[in-house]
Amino acid sequence: MTELFTTIDALRARLEDAGRVAFVPTMGALHDGHLALVHRAIQVADTVVVSIFVNPLQFGEGEDFGRYPRDLDADRAVLPSGVIVFAPEVTELYPDGDVQVRLSAGAIGDTFEGKTRPGHFDGMLTVVVKLLNIVTPHVVVFGQKDAQQVFLVRRMIQDLNLPVAIDVAPTVREPDGLALSSRNRYLSEPERSTALALSAALSAATDASATRESAVTAAKAALAAEPTADVDYFDLVDPATFLPVPDDFAGEATAIVAARVGTTRLIDNAPVILG
Repeated sequence: MTELFTTIDALRARLEDAGRVAFVPTMGALHDGHLALVHRAIQVADTVVVSIFVNPLQFGEGEDFGRYPRDLDADRAVLPSGVIVFAPEVTELYPDGDVQVRLSAGAIGDTFEGKTRPGHFDGMLTVVVKLLNIVTPHVVVFGQKDAQQVFLVRRMIQDLNLPVAIDVAPTVREPDGLALSSRNRYLSEPERSTALALSAALSAATDASATRESAVTAAKAALAAEPTADVDYFDLVDPATFLPVPDDFAGEATAIVAARVGTTRLIDNAPVILG
């Protein structure tokens, strides 16, 4: 059975003399992708903390904060026994309402997901640094599916000299290639089929990755084959900078894609070797 804590003071008291601590921050609606992160955390630490908190700071106007799935009992039921769950109320983390001081994700935070969702990454980094300060883990585990988030958290840890290591686990996919996401439950059956265009585009880019141009052309052709997928972006970025790679780039790039399928926004990414 999991242990449940809802207050900062109680969690901090529990973590005294807890040995090596690994932390997995989530917004709940746990699926096999989250559980892969938890099992990775179990491998590298004595104590594992999983936060379940739907952070209002990273949702913009008109986004799905109100309808984001919340079922704490169901989430606790799928977690391995012995895991510590931190599930605070919003007022526990933000007792005065909106915060006056928050982190800035910088220029990269305004690109790709940040361009479509202004302020999203500022809110994400703010809650992550708050949670890291509360849990004080030795290692924090994220999933590669949220590539831009991982890049920004890694830079935050580096730039702020935070005493925590980051461990990034591979994206978990359905057998047909769809990346696992809490938002997949919003998809109807026809929409789920349409959503496969994202992973198809990544596969096409990988198969045609002699140059940036060939990879992008192949990916966009795969996306065009599903005209009901409203594509926001497809690009190839340098994993060291998260900036688009130049035409003559050689080496490993990250292919990133985002699209809206029905009312659901989905993202995905994959490594691509160019040159």
